Amino acid sequence: MQKIPSIGIVSLGCAKNLVDTQRLTSLLVARGYQIKDEYDSCDLIIVNTCGFIAPAIKESLEAIGVALEHSQKVIVMGCLGSNDKLILQNYPNVLAVYGPGMRASVMRGVIKAIGEPPQDAVQRVNPSGILLTPPHYAYVKVAEGCRHRCSFCIIPKLRGPLRSRSVDHIYAECSDLVKNGVKELLVIAQDSSDYGIDLKEKSSIYDLCLKLSELKRWIRVHYVYPSAAADSLVELMADRKIVPYIDVPLQHAHPDVLKAMRRPGNIEKTLKTIERWREICPDIAIRSTFIAGFPGETDEQFNFLLDFLKEAKLDRVGCFAYSDVEGAAANSIEPSVPFDVRQDRVARLMELQEQISYAKLQQRIGKSYEIIVDSVTDEHVAIGRSMYESPDIDGQIFIEDARGIRAGDIVKAIITQADAHDMNAMLPSKYNQTTIPFARV
Repeated sequence: MQKIPSIGIVSLGCAKNLVDTQRLTSLLVARGYQIKDEYDSCDLIIVNTCGFIAPAIKESLEAIGVALEHSQKVIVMGCLGSNDKLILQNYPNVLAVYGPGMRASVMRGVIKAIGEPPQDAVQRVNPSGILLTPPHYAYVKVAEGCRHRCSFCIIPKLRGPLRSRSVDHIYAECSDLVKNGVKELLVIAQDSSDYGIDLKEKSSIYDLCLKLSELKRWIRVHYVYPSAAADSLVELMADRKIVPYIDVPLQHAHPDVLKAMRRPGNIEKTLKTIERWREICPDIAIRSTFIAGFPGETDEQFNFLLDFLKEAKLDRVGCFAYSDVEGAAANSIEPSVPFDVRQDRVARLMELQEQISYAKLQQRIGKSYEIIVDSVTDEHVAIGRSMYESPDIDGQIFIEDARGIRAGDIVKAIITQADAHDMNAMLPSKYNQTTIPFARV
């Protein structure tokens, strides 16, 4: 009997990269390859890399090194793959290096390296493909590439211009996901608010989400520029067509820094927009990300950002210390901010945001929420999220004494305790307004 080739795959970076890994995995399984978790028993290892910021590059290079410790046959793909010189300089023994969007080339490289499986190993894969997330939620990439030219980013160089998928194509994928048990659809793109503007038959993120709402599942939208498109999404949230959660990467608040970043720079308008969103949908959860220590950022400009956070009172915030990205225009901006200053600013920003988040989460104590359960421990603690938290990046809700509840269930629970990130909850049948100590599981 012919041996079935086995492959190990590691996916690094953002959810958009995870979708690329899922698509490749689906293709490999459909062709008959075995996908294994243990590297030692694999004939080939594929590393799907991230190359956006310095820590991600370091992590990707380390992952390639680990793969080579277990196999002489390693293929590198993804964003860092566009810098093949760097990879081959560090690891000249890798079999091949491919940039993003080169799935067909990767498949040819796999066949060349380890051959094709026998015909009787071919498998049927659902039209929506294989998920690498828990089976109850899925990321849906609605567009590739980006039309913006932010000075700190090279995504347009790596992944090309905006290319939206058709509404019909996306709806068919989501319908199949729902058919196979998915309860939460996370819409992602480099800039989801741009979705559809490049299509011959013009569409919009509003049109797409309104169509997806027919599936009666949680629809969550990530990576939205503050724009008219974002306003339209908030209207859908108010009508409960999609979950009341929006992820808007503002990056900074000071107009001079935003100008240097080549980002929208009217922060007063942004504050008024946030106020308007809360008037339209009072329970909206607003998440954003910021860069601290951007080249040229002064103490005054950073303090301006802190003042903005105090006024905006965002629900969830992430912050990254600026790092040069090879090929990005921001690299040439002077003066650079010392590394230790960048790290200190990140710490100060997150300390402030923890105070804001803590105050907001305290307001949720005693209130009941629908919670989607991501996992259940052996101690019968269900770990999940409400509509106001996204997986992996936001806090979690821990439901104690959750016997009989399984991952993927959506249950009602009452919040009993909270810190700056996570919450404890009880099922209504067990809730008696007794204060219990907060304990992160």
